[in-house]
Amino acid sequence: MRHIERHRTAHTGWLRAAVLGANDGLISTASLVVGVAASGTARSAVLIAGVAGLVAGAMSMAAGEYVSVSSQADTERADLERERHELATDVTGEHAELAAIYVDRGLTPALAAQVADQLMAGDALAAHARDELGIFDATAARPLQAALASAVSFAVGAMLPVVVAALAPREWLTTLVTVSALVLLAGLGALAARVGGAVIWRGALRVTFWGALAMAASALVGRLFGASV
Repeated sequence: MRHIERHRTAHTGWLRAAVLGANDGLISTASLVVGVAASGTARSAVLIAGVAGLVAGAMSMAAGEYVSVSSQADTERADLERERHELATDVTGEHAELAAIYVDRGLTPALAAQVADQLMAGDALAAHARDELGIFDATAARPLQAALASAVSFAVGAMLPVVVAALAPREWLTTLVTVSALVLLAGLGALAARVGGAVIWRGALRVTFWGALAMAASALVGRLFGASV
């Protein structure tokens, strides 16, 4: 029976983009809503600002993530193309290079040569991609996946402050948006830490701290400008 292990590194591509998107959506939109509300403007203006922030932020996250991960993918493709060319023109040198990697990892020269023989007889490019370049299928760059995960997660995170701003009494709007955002941020931080194998309370604390700082700064700016108008 084949033994199957599931490792957390298989989730790094989409998890990083999703967590970053949700945190950014929640923090930036909640801060925007709190800042505009603290200036004393009407609820309609607060909602317009929140929805505009949601849409603009989701598109910005998607574009930024796509461009960033596409650059990584371009680099990986260039490295693989170079390896493919070297395998076609200097297979002996590539065999020696692969064997040397295994010797550095602790195998005897004879065993390293045998391992290199067998791996290159199967899929030589995959062997070099994995052991020489450090490119694995689980962590390979996937620009479209990262962009979609970022955009969707940003929009989901940004929806909470917008919904609270639409439903909360005007006099409690700032407080309710802030408290609900901090609670959800703590939950997102704990979830990300749990999936990633990190300490849960530490993950929750660091996300909540930066979220609280961002909203406090936005509220201060809103009060200062609101008072001066």
